[in-house]
This record gives sequence, C-alpha cells and structure tokens, in this order.
Amino acid sequence: MNHYAGLDVSLEATAICVVDEGGRIVREALAASEPQALVAVLREIALPLERIGLEACSLTAWLHDGLRAAGLPAICIETRQANAVMKTMPNKTDRNDARALAQIMRTGW
Repeated sequence: MNHYAGLDVSLEATAICVVDEGGRIVREALAASEPQALVAVLREIALPLERIGLEACSLTAWLHDGLRAAGLPAICIETRQANAVMKTMPNKTDRNDARALAQIMRTGW
C-alpha cells in the first residue's frame, strides 16, 4: 500500500501528516524544520512513501534538497495552488494544512 505525506513548514517546526491510498490518516508528527530532523521522523514512520509534498516557502529549497538527497520523494508545490485547497478547510492550523497537503499528494492534484 502506498502512503503520501504532507509537510506544513514553519520557521521552527514542521507538521507532518501521512495518509494511505484511501485518504485515511495513518500518522501525524511534528519535527524541527531542518532536513536531518525531517528525514529522521519520516524514516521512523517506516511506511513506503510515494510522494512527500511541501508548500513553497523560504525554507523549501533547503528542505526539499535535503529530503531528495536522503532518497525521499519530495515535491514542492506552488503556494497559490496549495492555498486554493486550504481555503476550503474550516480551521486553518499547521496540522490541518499538513493534512491538506497529504491529500493533495494522494490525489495528484
């Protein structure tokens, strides 16, 4: 079974949400916003990840490159596209944004 992750990046911490093929949340976590910490948490989750989505921000290039260098399938998505989906959510939180990004990765939108 494939799994998809969404990472909502803030300056200090990143909210992580992993969903399965059916969209069910299987794991949620919080990690420091640095490549080594994210790689460690994603490896600890120990699920086969098909895609990992990050919304474009000031840290994205550094984090994306670090995740890719570790062999993880990270994808950077454009801010306007992500915001279009996240606007439909009733409560704007880092946790909910990570959930929305995971669903975007799952659906391939």
